Amino acid sequence: MGVLAIDAGTTGVTALIVSEEGRVEARAYEEFAQHFPSPGRVEHAPEEIWQATLAACAAVLRSSATVPACVGLTNQRETAVLWDRRTLAAPRRAIVWQDRRTTEICARLREHEPRVSELTGLRLDPYFTATKLTWLAEHEPHVWEGVRDGRVAVGTVDSYLVARMTAGARHVTDPSNASRTLLYGLASGSWEEELCELFGVPMAALPEIVPNYGLIGTTDPGAFLGLELPISGMAGDQQAALFGQTCFNPGDVKCTYGTGSFILTNTGSTPVRSDAGLLTTVAWQTPSGELTYALEGAIFVTGAAVQWLRDGLGLIGTAAESEAVARTVPDSGGVVFVPALTGLGAPHWDPDARGAITGITRGTTRAHLVRATLEAIAFEVRDVVEVTPPISLLKADGGASANDLLMQFQADQLGTVVERPVIQETTALGAAFLAGLGAGVWGSREELRKTWHLDRRFEPGERDDALYERWLAAVASTKG
Repeated sequence: MGVLAIDAGTTGVTALIVSEEGRVEARAYEEFAQHFPSPGRVEHAPEEIWQATLAACAAVLRSSATVPACVGLTNQRETAVLWDRRTLAAPRRAIVWQDRRTTEICARLREHEPRVSELTGLRLDPYFTATKLTWLAEHEPHVWEGVRDGRVAVGTVDSYLVARMTAGARHVTDPSNASRTLLYGLASGSWEEELCELFGVPMAALPEIVPNYGLIGTTDPGAFLGLELPISGMAGDQQAALFGQTCFNPGDVKCTYGTGSFILTNTGSTPVRSDAGLLTTVAWQTPSGELTYALEGAIFVTGAAVQWLRDGLGLIGTAAESEAVARTVPDSGGVVFVPALTGLGAPHWDPDARGAITGITRGTTRAHLVRATLEAIAFEVRDVVEVTPPISLLKADGGASANDLLMQFQADQLGTVVERPVIQETTALGAAFLAGLGAGVWGSREELRKTWHLDRRFEPGERDDALYERWLAAVASTKG
């Protein structure tokens, strides 16, 4: 008996078969297209996400002898998706979390930010879902008319995929995703009418909020590869990674190094507020209704900066090559790269910031720029940890956590231990853990904790604070 875990990320869909022992028995991945209609805008075609989900799941099922007992789902958060309730077809492409088109809407609503933050734990930024929906209402009234009259459903990627997997039978989300929309109240644990009015979103268009594990829905065989399975676990990608890292105790901290990097601290049953640019968010909710909260530092561009070196500049052939290239030089040669390619996230929150490379000389080589990119990732994480309650251990996961040079530099910069697990795809693993708990594959969190195994521990060494001071000066120059 195992679990089919689906991780519908920003650039593609990963499907895993996870055994009762917590081992990954099979893996498949399917990319989907990134659409950039104009500078600062990022879109995904929902149908392409769905087809990538079907392809990844079909491939992983073919390569595994284990028959899954249930399905777990995790997803890129904040992305706004619309679909026809009857046909399930999307009337337009989804507006991705990275999209910056709503900067002016955020500026216009700025006077409401204290109240919005009080209710949601978030801030007014194009990152979040609600302003994207406001933009659609204002700029595409022909599409929004369907939302107003009830023909078109509104949701995030989790809601859309559950609708497709159940052939339209379920329109649901969970608190971890709902708490990223600017429409969910941390105190009430539900959609807030006041916020829906502010952003112009009909409450009736929004999904039902259900706990993160338990019976969420059942897949329709005609829609989902002939399978009739309980969908028994669901969470936004960063909360799923926190669960997959077995960060079940207050004070546990993880950082996922993906397209962006996200540092989450479990704060237990208390929603801790931050005055320093961190977000208060729901981590997960049990079937009995008990909520666990997290404090989050969201960094928009980290692994995506390495992708840019590969695809935009052609400096490396693969992302994995970045470590070997960076190791050919002892340091960055004074080069500092601030990868504010879609503005700055935590703790700076400047949607108008743009990327910058400083310190270039005649002696600068591609290796210096590659090394400066890896250093930038560690500096961005340090920026967040500097305003986080003190930590003694950081659990690292995600694609870039496989880079030993980066992980050691990270430990040095934080002055704390960094631990990397054997399974670094903890986002999908968290979805599997939630689903397995919801369907009885595992009986407790203690059982799950025993499946976590250490790959490597990075002890902090000497820290060069002058490098970090140069970084802060470069960041300051990118703002506004």
